[in-house]
Amino acid sequence: MHTLESLAARLASGQISARGLVEGCLERIADPAGEGARAFIVVHASQARAMADASDTLRRAGRGLGKYAGIPIGLKDLVDIAGETTRAGSVVLNGAPAATANAPVVARLLAAGFIPMGRTNMTEFAFSGLGINPHHGTPRSPWDRAAGRIPGGSSSGAAVSVADGMAFAGLGTDTGGSCRVPAAMCGIVGYKPTARRVPIAGVLPLSPTLDSIGPLANSVACCAVFDAVLAGEAPGPVAHLPLAGLRLAVPTNFVLDGLDADVAASFERALKRLADAGAAISAVRFGQFDEIARANAAGGFAGVEAYAWHRRLLAEKGDAYDPQVRRRILRGEAMSGADYLDLLAARNSIRASMDAATREYDAVLMPTCPLAPPPVARLEADAIEYNRVNLLQLRNPSLGNFLDRCAISLPCHVRGEAPVGLMLMGETMGDARLFSLAASVEAALGP
Repeated sequence: MHTLESLAARLASGQISARGLVEGCLERIADPAGEGARAFIVVHASQARAMADASDTLRRAGRGLGKYAGIPIGLKDLVDIAGETTRAGSVVLNGAPAATANAPVVARLLAAGFIPMGRTNMTEFAFSGLGINPHHGTPRSPWDRAAGRIPGGSSSGAAVSVADGMAFAGLGTDTGGSCRVPAAMCGIVGYKPTARRVPIAGVLPLSPTLDSIGPLANSVACCAVFDAVLAGEAPGPVAHLPLAGLRLAVPTNFVLDGLDADVAASFERALKRLADAGAAISAVRFGQFDEIARANAAGGFAGVEAYAWHRRLLAEKGDAYDPQVRRRILRGEAMSGADYLDLLAARNSIRASMDAATREYDAVLMPTCPLAPPPVARLEADAIEYNRVNLLQLRNPSLGNFLDRCAISLPCHVRGEAPVGLMLMGETMGDARLFSLAASVEAALGP
């Protein structure tokens, strides 16, 4: 596992070169026994090599672009790259006009000197938490690869590329868990910031009310660096918060329903380690979670806002959509304007109520997903099972999007076991504190 800090230090000392890092990533992407052909939709091999050579030349001349210049990353196929068509993991946008400018988040990553290896695969139009893509193939989770298990979505390629060393961080999006679910399924770290901190301009929308842009990487500190760049902030070291005396709330309702045995065992073991480190863990019933489920009963923000964007494209090319994605988008057609206004009002009320309920706690803890990654083939063969598992995997992480909070998923399983994510949900605009807490939790959980 390579962190951004360790890579930056080795680049600065001359132990490695940006060109060497890029060539290593390209070799892993091209490996016919690996997942590169499914993790990446487009590989920017020549551009990456040219950027690496330029980075090495500037560093040797003492004119490096920055501390992290020369480190390979992946860009989700949802963000605008100047001169390229943003297809969002679909085929219906083939031939659409190319972007005339980089999305702000892409421009910020390039200015920091990161090297994009290409466009990473994703669920079509980001509308599923499973990571299955019938157009470009589905990259497999690193765990039990012979069984072909889901990578999580929608930022599937970003997660697999980091887990397999094809990139050292990935740019993802998160509307209901799309950074955190694939991180949990692939055994890495995924972060959802407070949405307003990172601009979503130049990113093809799913639900502008809920959309946020975040990183997937090998550690909490890596995600903090990447997040700072995306937010236009100066990256800095993450200060650890002492776990002793911290107040952590574990919900007793909603988020613990339907856990499989692997998730339940890893979650309980993680709670014990945190308690042994001195954290005060309280079991709390949050009625607001049940209120969110009732508020979303008419369809939620994602369905209606996605339908508003897709309705004309669906009329022209609906048959070319992934049927599972098309079905979810079309549900938004049934929501009335009155229903939407009711949903907006309910969200504001529930957010205020939840802010009051969590005021005395440092974070809320829960499993990121209730299930370890199931086999892809089982879900592809059964539309009912696809929908059931998708709703389950998105259930917990989507709470943070509805509540407009920051949240992070870190691996809490023991090496060799099924990957399980532990999610910490912080407060709105409490990102810096959540990173500090997550770094301490990460250290307490161990490798």
